[in-house]
Amino acid sequence: QVQLVESGGGLVEPGGSLRLSCAASGSISSIMAMAWYRQAPGKEREYVAVIISGGPTNYADSVKGRFTISRDNAKNTVYLQMNSLKPEDTAIYYCNLSGRGGVYWGQGTQVTVSS
Repeated sequence: QVQLVESGGGLVEPGGSLRLSCAASGSISSIMAMAWYRQAPGKEREYVAVIISGGPTNYADSVKGRFTISRDNAKNTVYLQMNSLKPEDTAIYYCNLSGRGGVYWGQGTQVTVSS
C-alpha cells in the first residue's frame, strides 16, 4: 500500500507562482521515479515533469523554463515550483510514483490561473 497526497494548489493570477508538494507514505520498497501530470476539465491527462532516482529531470515543452521539479528524499516528498503561470496551466495536478511495487497516483490538487 502506497499513499500520495498532493498539496499547495490554489487560485493565482497570471504571472504568479505556486509550489506544489506530494508526500509519499506506506509500503514503498524502492522509488524509481516521481512525476507530475495535469488534467484540465474535459481534456486528457498530460505529462508535466519527472525526476528519476539518480536525480536527472525532464520537462514537457509547455512548462520548460517555468517549472522546476525537485525532491526531499528524507521526507519522501516531491515538489513542483511553478513560475510565470499562464491561464492554460489551469488543471488538476496529480503526483505519480513508480516503484518496484507498482505505479501509484495521488488524488490531485487544483491549480487555477485567472485574473
